[in-house]
Amino acid sequence: MPIARMYEEYSEAMYQFIYFLVGDEELAKDLTQETFVKAWKNHASFRRDASEKTWLTKIARNLVYDHFRRKKVLKFIPFLQEHEQIEVTYVPEKWLQAKDEHYRLYEALGKLPHHYREAIVLRKIEGFSIKESAEILGWNEAKVRNSLERGVKKLSELLGGDADA
Repeated sequence: MPIARMYEEYSEAMYQFIYFLVGDEELAKDLTQETFVKAWKNHASFRRDASEKTWLTKIARNLVYDHFRRKKVLKFIPFLQEHEQIEVTYVPEKWLQAKDEHYRLYEALGKLPHHYREAIVLRKIEGFSIKESAEILGWNEAKVRNSLERGVKKLSELLGGDADA
């Protein structure tokens, strides 16, 4: 298995996925590296019935859960932390407005139950199919659909939208 190619192709996506779940830049970097080490060590178990990205995302998700289990903290940390700073010098107004909208979105996502959040991240942010999301999460496809639908509804409520929309 050409792990160097996989790293080149998927490392940024794995980092973003992990960072979204843990909210810590250094921890996300460490877990991203650990994802690829584990993939390299377990390459024989890759059955190729899923895409490489799906397989790597499942490894990454399991490592995040293992990390929180070791810490006895099975919860998700809010996405935005104090270390994220907005540069206000010479920044266009539209960029600041978009940054504020992203902040509100991630803040609202952080308030969702983790199963809703995972379904939304995998389907709407990462772009995985229902089938791929179910495989990554270890759920059936109906649970992915239901969690996504309920999560989007709850997210809309948190953002001040119409809950029945």
